[in-house]
Amino acid sequence: MGESRSLIRRDFRLAAYRPLIEEMLAFTRERSAQTPDELWCVEHTPVYTLGLQASPKHILSATSIPIEHTDRGGEVTYHGPGQLVLYPLIHLKRYGLFVREFVHLLEEAILMLLSHHGLENAERWPGEPGIYMRVGPEACRAKIAALGLKISRGFSTHGLAINLSMDLGPFRHINPCGHAGLQAIDLDTMNVHLTWEEAADQLCQILTTLLNARR
Repeated sequence: MGESRSLIRRDFRLAAYRPLIEEMLAFTRERSAQTPDELWCVEHTPVYTLGLQASPKHILSATSIPIEHTDRGGEVTYHGPGQLVLYPLIHLKRYGLFVREFVHLLEEAILMLLSHHGLENAERWPGEPGIYMRVGPEACRAKIAALGLKISRGFSTHGLAINLSMDLGPFRHINPCGHAGLQAIDLDTMNVHLTWEEAADQLCQILTTLLNARR
């Protein structure tokens, strides 16, 4: 196993979606297999984003929130204040990862973060990237973290989003990730109160440990 190293971390607060995505894509176009990997921690200004195969029918009603088409996988989702977005800009071969394994690793990092704060009932859903909770007397499924990636030349772009403490109202204007009636939930609702900085610190540490274990 190779030497354990920290990934380069960059933090962005209340960053507009399109300029940051263009910067991310430029970084990925220009990098090589020797370029150090980076973790970009972001809090976006309000935006709906649609993946490559996303259907506009999953936007249920018009709002003042801008809509951005992007080249990640997945359907429509919402980003906004009170959410941690993490873009892991990773050379998958460096860690011996295939795409499915990388998705599983990112989900595992989220599950470990939630478990650390007592949310042992967080779960994957077969065939649906992201992390879900069971809420309410009927144990309905609610999404607390979304995942959407693109892999090009073995390099990953885009990433994951965890709802920390946010206005969940904008999710009601869409079918989150293309699922009618799917509820969105945040950590505050589950009585876990983390600042953006705390969540970013903890998730980056977990993800770095998981990646370094594969070197």
